Amino acid sequence: MIETARILRENNAEIMKIWQNQVVQEVIASKESDSIALYNHLPDLINDIAKLMIRYDKMKDVSKDKKYIEILKSSEIHGKQRAITAHYTVEQIVHEYIIFHRTLSEFLISHNGYNEKISDLLKYVIETSILKSVGSFSRSIQDMQEKLIGTVAHDIRNPLSAAQLSLEMMEQDKTGKWAEKTRIAAQRGVKKAISLIEGLMDGITIKAGEGMMLNFENTDLLKDIKWVHAESKDVYTNDIKLDCKVEKIEGIFDSTAIKRLLENLIGNAVKYGDKKKPITISIEDEEDAVAIKVHNWGNPIPLSKQQQIFKFMGSAKRGKKSVSGSWGMGLTLTQIVAEAHGGDINLVSDEKTGTTFTVNLIKQFNEVGKKRAKLTFVLENIYPIKGLLGRTKTV
Repeated sequence: MIETARILRENNAEIMKIWQNQVVQEVIASKESDSIALYNHLPDLINDIAKLMIRYDKMKDVSKDKKYIEILKSSEIHGKQRAITAHYTVEQIVHEYIIFHRTLSEFLISHNGYNEKISDLLKYVIETSILKSVGSFSRSIQDMQEKLIGTVAHDIRNPLSAAQLSLEMMEQDKTGKWAEKTRIAAQRGVKKAISLIEGLMDGITIKAGEGMMLNFENTDLLKDIKWVHAESKDVYTNDIKLDCKVEKIEGIFDSTAIKRLLENLIGNAVKYGDKKKPITISIEDEEDAVAIKVHNWGNPIPLSKQQQIFKFMGSAKRGKKSVSGSWGMGLTLTQIVAEAHGGDINLVSDEKTGTTFTVNLIKQFNEVGKKRAKLTFVLENIYPIKGLLGRTKTV
């Protein structure tokens, strides 16, 4: 097998080029991948197979080898990467490996480096790699689905709790003085919960590389911001201010998603901020973009925790005296929505200036209609992976 190992090592790049060209022709989803993502871990896989060939003549010894174990770990990475690539399915992942097996076999046959032992080794390694990759892909999709559903379900509790409180107030109001106001509040909470449940149902149908369904329309975003501001003032006892110098913010936005985004940021400011000082929503409008800022005073978020809070189910303590709580679901949702609008979210938090979350949105980034948000960010945070050479990387 030593000669075959040499052929593989010396022709790694050529084999990969043949494989890539065939994958692009035969695997539909691969057309959505760039050339770097398409290579993935397979060059390392070729080298690792070559090393196995040098060391072993008997198949029973292969499964205990460190290189074989690394191949299986690398296959798991492949599955996770495919889970964040749009349109991939289990069948297409298996198809990639079948093409890889065929490419290796045909190349080795053409270079007189193929025999029965080589055939058995390739079959064993590639078939077990398929099992690992497909399993990892399926678990990643399930994990994304569960966490997105958890995000929406977490948000459903707030409007339902508000509706329940309003109904209890109606029952206790013997004079009828607050009947109309509490009825409207209860109705508003139920409507919001229904809207969130619809989003939850969309989340159940999640596919590879795709997340929650968003509905983009031409709209005046300022109306939605004012609506959230007014509702927040009704719900919370905090002093919540709106600072906006424009009369309209027109663009293509998902109004419902941005309302939820802003509600999450205000809710966090209320929960973790100084109750005695105001919360300020500031709007900075430009020709092509808009920035929405939510600022509160209080104990800052430690610098070491500022990236962690964007992870699913992550939590960070706002100073020693603050209560630790779940930040991750709402803020991850916020980041998904911002990126779906071509923007981002950033955080500045210190004792001198307080805490400010800034959401940047591009006004005409999307076309009118429904589409699913990309989930690359989500999986980057869920799956930190160590490279085979010891370098830490994310997929």
